[in-house]
Amino acid sequence: MMASIFLSLASCSQEDTYVGGSISGGNSEITSIYPVPPSQWMGADDPYYSAGYTGDIMPFFDNGKFHIYFLHDAQNKPAGKGFHDIHEYISTDLVHFTYEGQMIPFGKTTDPDFAIGTGSVVKVGNLYCFYYTGHNETPAFVQSNARESVLCATSTDLKNWTKVPSFKITAPAGYYNYDFRDPHVFYNEELKKYSMLVSTQTEGRKAVLLHFTSADPASGKWDVQTPIYATTPQENYLMMECADIFKMGNYWYLMFSENWSGNKGTHYRMAASINGPWTTPENDIIDGEYFYAGKTASDGGKRYVFGWNARKTPENDLGNKDWAGNMVIHELIQNSDGTLGTQAPQKVKDLFSKKITAEVDKISENVTINNGNYTLSGVTNKALATFKSIGKKAKITAEVTLGNANGISGFVFHTNDSGSYYKIVFDITKGKIIGYNSASQEVTRIPFQFQTNTKYAVEIITEGSVVVLYINGKAALTNRIYGRDKNKWGLIAEGQNTVISNLQITQPE
Repeated sequence: MMASIFLSLASCSQEDTYVGGSISGGNSEITSIYPVPPSQWMGADDPYYSAGYTGDIMPFFDNGKFHIYFLHDAQNKPAGKGFHDIHEYISTDLVHFTYEGQMIPFGKTTDPDFAIGTGSVVKVGNLYCFYYTGHNETPAFVQSNARESVLCATSTDLKNWTKVPSFKITAPAGYYNYDFRDPHVFYNEELKKYSMLVSTQTEGRKAVLLHFTSADPASGKWDVQTPIYATTPQENYLMMECADIFKMGNYWYLMFSENWSGNKGTHYRMAASINGPWTTPENDIIDGEYFYAGKTASDGGKRYVFGWNARKTPENDLGNKDWAGNMVIHELIQNSDGTLGTQAPQKVKDLFSKKITAEVDKISENVTINNGNYTLSGVTNKALATFKSIGKKAKITAEVTLGNANGISGFVFHTNDSGSYYKIVFDITKGKIIGYNSASQEVTRIPFQFQTNTKYAVEIITEGSVVVLYINGKAALTNRIYGRDKNKWGLIAEGQNTVISNLQITQPE
């Protein structure tokens, strides 16, 4: 119904503005590093087709292309219409994207997919099968049907999808059909069959990843097995959503997301065999809670995890975390002990090649500057250095050395003359990297063990209100900071003496 829209960073200047996506004080851009779908994507005047957001992502790599399917979250959802239809981006390098429009529409109020949930794509012979969640909780429907079910659509070209009306899997006996979603299908080499993981609960409301197998996956004949993973009493997860399973090197990894505990986000488990036993690494989380529903795809060489950076409602610094936002992609790194780390995709790093000068706005008396190196003596009083805005797209790199065994130090954004700011800080005592909003409320965090007098390589990639901090090419913390691009930013130390060296700012050419 529409031509592909090319979201190319290289073709646009810093001043370009695109209609669509997250709106804060007017139309914001459709970004090419962290995409959101365009507004009016059908060329219609219906308010349903206004600005939208990227929801749960279902990546699939085929013939040199990443087919990045996602749940489209329209900003306006008129009563009586379904939601979360499946749309697609395509990319060959995870930097430039084409928006391909709607792939699988939601159904009618009488259909099991009046709303659509997460799924996955697998190739069976010459046929592509898209297994996805059907969700319908309208009172008339749930009187005689399960709220959630696994459905299927097929395609020969990854573009034109046909729903299979005879295909429907609901929760088997002993499991909860109100929460039965997010099918992840793959060919299981050990079983020589196809496996499907489904996020559900036991009737006792304990989260499990249920396992089904099939020799003929498109037929709808799937046999239930014992769960591949069940929440432990220590975890006590309510649900484990958007599961993924893959092998890197000698290890298998099981990934899922949960949004109800005190440690929300995308988690993983690891094992020497696809059959487990699954162990929990000391730090089992991929990014913080503002990166959610991470699922992976590999190009045969590197593996990437695709998630969404949550927006806020209302869309300002003090808003509450809301579902869907911009797509964020990390490259997964396997550490020597088998644990996983994250770094920015190399192609994203390479985009930022134009050096600019960090223009100092103000510095407190306990900050000294020497040739791009900043010494913040903040043990007694807060040390703060602020700089002028660096615009919509910029990368900040620096080396951070903490001099004391307590206190915090890091970066501030959206600073203004009233003295408020969002800060991302390294807390050596808590062993965490933490994001705080302007009311000093903790909004996201990841574990990271710091040592004194050790240099840490920091890379911060910003685009619009998306701010992703990477450290040592090992960990990432994704933040949502409204107004970041129009306001000042800076360096901070509180109760801490810190040296921030080799501070550099780059933008796209």
